[in-house]
Amino acid sequence: MTDLITDSLRTERVSRFINTLNQARALGISVVEANAEHLILQLPYSAQIVGNPDTRVIHGGAITTLMDTASGSVMICALPEFELCPTLDLRVDYMRPAEPDRPVFARAIAYRVTKNIIFTRCEAYQDEGNTIANCVGTFMRIGKEATPKPYRDLIAGSDQ
Repeated sequence: MTDLITDSLRTERVSRFINTLNQARALGISVVEANAEHLILQLPYSAQIVGNPDTRVIHGGAITTLMDTASGSVMICALPEFELCPTLDLRVDYMRPAEPDRPVFARAIAYRVTKNIIFTRCEAYQDEGNTIANCVGTFMRIGKEATPKPYRDLIAGSDQ
């Protein structure tokens, strides 16, 4: 089944998943790239996510949401079938503030997938090699059967 999943199918699944998340939708988070190795999401700059009106720097909560969304969505790229994987732990280390008027990107990877837990790494950046924040996360696998079928069908579409 894994061989049949294309990058465009991964992108569609991640986009459908993100559209079910009210906060991600409100922030305008979108998929830039999805493949078996990683996922890249984009957070557009907007006045609603400014944390300091004097500097116009993006609030750290918006960047944490971007990274949590990327880390939680990368499972769709790593697993052959969709299943919900709730966040168990997410640690974020901020390196520097994001520059105003520019989008922020998050690149996430699932570096270890076990029967019960998925381990992720994520980097938020505006320019390659200029990290805004890093995070590591652990997510609990609840299994395909524990994920409500209507929700599974919504994310997987007619392809599952």
